[in-house]
This record gives sequence, C-alpha cells and structure tokens, in this order.
Amino acid sequence: MSESFLHYLWQYQYFSREGLCTTDGQEIKIFHPGIHNTHAGPDFSNARIRIGMLDWAGHVEVHVKSSEWITHKHQHDEAYNNVILHVVWKKDKDILQRDGTLIPTLELRDRVGEKIIFQYKKLINSPEQIPCANQIATVPGIAKLSAFDKALTTRLQAKSEEVWKLLDRNENDWQETLYQLLCKNFGFKVNSEPFQQLAKAIPVKLIMKHADKPEQVEALLFGQAGFLEGTSGDEYFLTLKREYGLLSKKYSLIETQLKKAQWKFLRLRPANFPTVRIAQLASILCSRKNVFSHVLGLTSVKELSGLLKTNTTSYWHTHYSFGKKTKEVVTAIGDESIHNVIINTIVPLLTAYGKYKDDQSLVDRAVELLNQLPAENNKITRVWTKLGLACKTSFDSQAQIELYNNYCIKRRCLECVIGGSLIKPVQ
Repeated sequence: MSESFLHYLWQYQYFSREGLCTTDGQEIKIFHPGIHNTHAGPDFSNARIRIGMLDWAGHVEVHVKSSEWITHKHQHDEAYNNVILHVVWKKDKDILQRDGTLIPTLELRDRVGEKIIFQYKKLINSPEQIPCANQIATVPGIAKLSAFDKALTTRLQAKSEEVWKLLDRNENDWQETLYQLLCKNFGFKVNSEPFQQLAKAIPVKLIMKHADKPEQVEALLFGQAGFLEGTSGDEYFLTLKREYGLLSKKYSLIETQLKKAQWKFLRLRPANFPTVRIAQLASILCSRKNVFSHVLGLTSVKELSGLLKTNTTSYWHTHYSFGKKTKEVVTAIGDESIHNVIINTIVPLLTAYGKYKDDQSLVDRAVELLNQLPAENNKITRVWTKLGLACKTSFDSQAQIELYNNYCIKRRCLECVIGGSLIKPVQ
C-alpha cells in the first residue's frame, strides 16, 4: 500500500461509504473531500465533513499507518492544527491534537475493493516502459486525448516556469531571455552548455550595438567562444581576430572568454558543428534590432522559419570551420533544426509571455505552432507508435514525451487520465 494510492482513493472517493464512521464509532458524512495539496502542509485542504453531530471545515491528512503522524512530526507543525480527519489504511495508534483531544480517524483497509487494488498493483509493477502497454488498446479514445491534452498543458507550464526563472535572473528583460534561450537551443543538447555560457558572457545589448556590422558580431561571438585563439589561419580568421582584440579590450571580455576545448565536434555532422551554429546565430541577431518584438508579431511556422533561415556571411557558405574550405556549399539552417528551435525556444517563450501578460491569445498561438509542425521522430515517439498511438504533429509528440518522461517512467499512473481510467472501479 502506498500513500499516493490512498490520496487517489480519497480524492475520488473510491471506497465503500456505507455505514461510514471513525475508528471510535462516530458517524461520518463527506460533503466535500477537499482540494488535493501537492505542496507542504496537509494533503487535502478546505474539506467539509460531518462527524457525529457537528459539521467541520478544514484539512484532511492521509497516511498508510496512523503512527506516521508522529513519524512525520506533524505534532510539531502548526499547519496541521486544523486537520479535521485523519484518513489511514490502518490505525495502529491513537493520534492526539495539541490540546489532548483525539483526532477523528477513518480506516480504509476494509472499504476498498480487491479489483481496484489489483489493477493499481498491475500497473505500478508492470515491466513495460509504459505501464499500461498491454491494456491501452481497451482505453476509450476520449481518455487518451484527454491524457495528451493534460500532458501538454503540464509540459508547457513547466517550460514557462523555466523561462520565468531565466527572466528573473535577467531582471525582467525579455529580449535577453529570448537570446539566452536561443543560444541554449542552438547547441542542440551536445553543445547547449557552452552556448549558454557564451550567452552569459556576451549580453544581447552588446551584440545589438554592432548588429549593423556582421563581421563584428561574428568577431564577438567566435572570439568569446575561444575559436579565434592562435596565429595560424586564413584572412577572414585574422580579420575577426583583430576585431575581437579591439572589442574585447573595449568591453573587458577576456575574463569570461570560453576555451575552444569546451566545444564538441566529435560525431557531429559538419552542418551541426558549433562554428556553423554560431555563424547562423550571428546572422539571426544581425537581421533584426529587436528579435523578441519581431517574434511576437509572427503567427505561423512559415514566418518563423523565414526569421531563422537567414543567410550567414559568405565565408560560411564554403567553410564548416576556420581555415578549412569545403567543396560542398554549406546551406542555411535546416528545416528539422528550425522546428527544434521553434518547439524548444519560441513555443515556451510565447507561452510564458502569454501567461505573464495574461494574454491567452499568445498561449493559443504557441499551441497552434505545435499543431503546424510535423511530429518529432525519436525513441519515445516510436515506443508510442508501436502501441498504435502514432502522432501527426508536434502537439502529439510533445505530449507523448511528457507522458513518458514524467508519468510512465515514474509510475505516476494515478495522475494520468489513461491510468486513472484503467484503475477506476466499474460502477
């Protein structure tokens, strides 16, 4: 028996309420079980319950054993002074309030059907990556859709909170926040860490001072990234090196300069080399004085792709790295990479800004962008496809990733609509 399962039973009242009474014989009538609290304090707040002849309003605390009240030291926490009912699987000890009165206790172990317990254990103990893999075909379509909707909402909320944390560190500067998010995602996991460090070392306001001179922007970014160290190189390398030498002294940048060794090239296709990504980032930053304001005005994937698919300086049409000319033509950032940036930068930013400004239209636009994008193809989406739940858009794939990572793997079946529909007792 787990406390989370007891929370589930109490929240949805999945137990026999016939002849309901406390362990000391007082009749119980539940008007409202309360609101589930996932933060510190009692498990359910604002419950309304009649115990004996009196109506009570207050909190409900849930434990597997009543003695866990003492184990968890609730007797020393004033937040638990207004607990009106202690719901337990098994009562093994009387629990008293600070004034010496007995806390009313409801024991559930003889009131829960065997089928619901069996189904819960079947899911939680499943050897499959997705616990309901062998049963999901029996789940109604509406439950699956609801689970995906809830998962995407949860994912966008979590990503919004990450954006707000970054915004707070940037003193509510949305332009700087977008710039740092863009840098992070231009690293595409492999180089996300050095890209984040680069963004912190070169603020976007400094970049904007030189946005009308692409070579100077490249000098700032490549120099601060550590790629302009050494003396050997072609003419363009030496030009950027000279520019960085002047700019680094002007803005006192040397102390925060990265090392070239921090960047990863191994097993990357040349088009994904960090040098190419920095050149592409520079071209985006030079294309608009205020990228954040411009992003807010774009409503479709096509428009955003136009913003992200800007041409780099001519040097990077024939180079993947400094001093090594390639025979093939280096193309602009590809569609798959653009989609990745929209999913991981633009969508979270629009969602966070929409919630920050209480503008639902921006949140809706973020969701619509996901619906316009093709589904991602990765090991997680392929697992769902094998179960007959192939996705068509990034809305679907993002929901599947959230369900898999934060519900299925963690066995949070009780919080999932699909899991709940399987565990729910037949009426």
